Amino acid sequence: MTSIFQILMLVVNIVWFFVIAHVIMSWLINFQVLNLRQPIVAQIWYGLNRLLEPIYSRVRRFLPEMGGIDLAPLVVLVVLIAIRIVLINNAGSMM
Repeated sequence: MTSIFQILMLVVNIVWFFVIAHVIMSWLINFQVLNLRQPIVAQIWYGLNRLLEPIYSRVRRFLPEMGGIDLAPLVVLVVLIAIRIVLINNAGSMM
């Protein structure tokens, strides 16, 4: 059971990293620090979008329209924190 707990925590941490990287990269693109005409930047950006858009689209269905503000990454991060708390609090019963 310890290995299942560790695998679940690993998955949560990887998704956390991808969401944070996506948010930071979106800021850098919007403030024109990064340019999507650079091939490596474009590949990373489109890769992150393809990974995270299925998650974001499910979250956006439940969120009200906020104009130009996308709260889906924030909701995903809060859910990941909640999952991490539940896993850590129940780690004793898993072992």
